[in-house]
Amino acid sequence: MTPQQLQKQPQLENRVATLETELAQMKKLLANFIQPEPSSPWWQQIAGSFENDPDFDEAVRLGQEWRKAAE
Repeated sequence: MTPQQLQKQPQLENRVATLETELAQMKKLLANFIQPEPSSPWWQQIAGSFENDPDFDEAVRLGQEWRKAAE
């Protein structure tokens, strides 16, 4: 290795270390905006969540009533 190459080595290592630090910071910031893919579709995740809910049952009844009246 030439003396010039030896002199550039610490500069390169410092630059790479700086880039690695900045990349880690960017990944951390982006993690707040990117959500992981759910393991199942959204509708499967909420399926059954309104079971035995009188308000939901009333909303369904009113929807059926409205559709019958629109026929």
